[in-house]
Amino acid sequence: MIKATNIRKTFGSLEVLKGVDVSIEKGEIISIVGASGAGKTTLLQILGTLDKPDKTEGLALQINNTETSKLSDKELAKFRNEHIGFIFQFHQLLPEFTALENVCIPAFIKNTSKAEAEKRAKELLEFLGLSHRINHKPNELSGGEQQRVAVARALINNPSIVFADEPSGNLDSESADRLHNLFFELRAQFGQTFVIVTHNEDLANMADRKLTMVDGNIVD
Repeated sequence: MIKATNIRKTFGSLEVLKGVDVSIEKGEIISIVGASGAGKTTLLQILGTLDKPDKTEGLALQINNTETSKLSDKELAKFRNEHIGFIFQFHQLLPEFTALENVCIPAFIKNTSKAEAEKRAKELLEFLGLSHRINHKPNELSGGEQQRVAVARALINNPSIVFADEPSGNLDSESADRLHNLFFELRAQFGQTFVIVTHNEDLANMADRKLTMVDGNIVD
């Protein structure tokens, strides 16, 4: 599913990632933990193709048997839209659009018809317990509801992999627990692979595997 070799990233003189190797199987739920500044988010963004690693000897980043480091920016954007979903700490919903419209946006980018996109979005929102909130805008939703809309948006194109960066960091403990359990329900229902950066020890320990980062390297 994901095979990354010699992932390095520097910003000026600061070496953030120091040759990370990681392999993730289809259907796994992986947590990535470590102190602030260890390189977790940078690694997540590179694995998710939102950022590019340094060009170094031995570099490889295969996702679904595609060597993404060799794709053009246009090819990469298309690949990301079709294969990858993202959930962030802050929901990043567009305030002027309803829950339904927010969920549909990635499908519209993929040129999915309006009817098909809305049908899929309604199915996801119903699965997530939000069928009664589809016409509400983000400021009319609770924090937990906003994040579940963001989850639906991440799933709208049936991605193989979902990357989540501190997905429960902005939620109260009850909403966080619901979201954590939701990831496992989604894996069981849709078969997605999840890669989750988190400071939440409960979520980290629920994962199939927990990877710890220290100073730009994975140490276990």
